[in-house]
Amino acid sequence: MKEKVVLAFSGGLDTSFCAMYLAQEKGYEVYTAIANTGGFSEEELKRIEERAYKLGSVKHVALDVTQEYYEKSIKYMVFGNVLRNGTYPISVSSERIFQAIAIINYAKEIGADCVAHGSTGAGNDQIRFDLTFEVLAPKIKIITPTRDMILTREYEINYLKSHGYEADFTKMEYSINKGLWGTSIGGKETLKSEQTLPESAYPSQMTATENETLTIDFLEGEIAAVNGVEYSDKVAAIQKIEEIASKFAIGRDMHIGDTIIGIKGRVAFEAAAPMIIINAHKMLEKHTLTKWQQYWKEQLGNWYGMFLHEAQYLEPVMRDIESYLQTSQRNVTGQVIINLTPYRYVLVGVDSPFDMMKTDFGEYGEVNKAWSADDARGFTKILGNQMKIYHNVQKRNGIEEL
Repeated sequence: MKEKVVLAFSGGLDTSFCAMYLAQEKGYEVYTAIANTGGFSEEELKRIEERAYKLGSVKHVALDVTQEYYEKSIKYMVFGNVLRNGTYPISVSSERIFQAIAIINYAKEIGADCVAHGSTGAGNDQIRFDLTFEVLAPKIKIITPTRDMILTREYEINYLKSHGYEADFTKMEYSINKGLWGTSIGGKETLKSEQTLPESAYPSQMTATENETLTIDFLEGEIAAVNGVEYSDKVAAIQKIEEIASKFAIGRDMHIGDTIIGIKGRVAFEAAAPMIIINAHKMLEKHTLTKWQQYWKEQLGNWYGMFLHEAQYLEPVMRDIESYLQTSQRNVTGQVIINLTPYRYVLVGVDSPFDMMKTDFGEYGEVNKAWSADDARGFTKILGNQMKIYHNVQKRNGIEEL
């Protein structure tokens, strides 16, 4: 009996090599599975399926986890305004966890002996896949040919050709990973600290040149409407915002960060919808949350993003943070107006029934209504007590700090 292996299959060079190598060289019964987190069209999924069978897969499945990805990850990244190092919306990082969960659940479902992926030994994805597999199915063996054999791109292409499989892998100058929450672009210039991507490297090109107004309605932190059209399907709402904003080449940047394995890494990305949604949501929170709600949300949002990026999604503390983020959103309701222009956007303002600027207490810098001038003088005197005591003690001891 051949051992059964489930290969996480994207249809790219590394996983194409793995599929053929595991079937022909190692004698495994290879099952291929692609976990779609919103980055593949029906046509692309069909081409990937055809490639899997040509490479020796005995069965191929497409596992759509887009809705689960939104409900269990994206929603909380919006609640937490999560941007890695203040820049990156954790696009591919967060996807990989849910792809790994889907793959290992499928492996358990069909009674697989092994599970495999095509990650190299130099990146984060190897950790994300391995750790998820080990936690959820510790008895299933993990196989990683690309990592173990330290393969070059040329070796993999030549291997496939020598075994009768011709594919146009040579023209791929960049590694592109597309999902619901953004697209990453790696290769060439991203490997050099002093360079950046040329315009032509980005999958979405600018086609809109006239300014456009976009409105996003939030209901308790989640998108409820786009340009006045209501959306019960939040995935569709995100896709609509991406469709509108990507024409302006908005949301492009270069993320520089620390990898899980301790080396520095760079990746370019385009994420028009995530960047607009997060910053629009954050602006609405500035109007509807208290100072301390915002402060602690920022701390927990940073931790949540770091743990998600570093393969710690299954750590129980993540569910605790999600509970806090969820309850913090009860007043985050209202509309945000955004002006879109080529390469940039401007957050114009908000309209919310919970806007704490609209009160009877006063207007900032204009007039006070809920306290008198004497109240302000007394408040200031008490507020300064501890500082006055400190400086008095310093002076008494002959210390002049200023």
